[in-house]
Amino acid sequence: MIRTADAVNAEIRALWEAVARDGRPVDAERYRRLVVEWAAAVRAEQELAA
Repeated sequence: MIRTADAVNAEIRALWEAVARDGRPVDAERYRRLVVEWAAAVRAEQELAA
């Protein structure tokens, strides 16, 4: 199941907010997976809109 781009983007924003708040390094693998998921969601939404 593909989540919406907005939902994935919200998780990406939350990840970066936690990094800034806690001062810890970003989990690069998690961030990469989220970006890949976000891109897939954007493509799926664009295909549905076409």
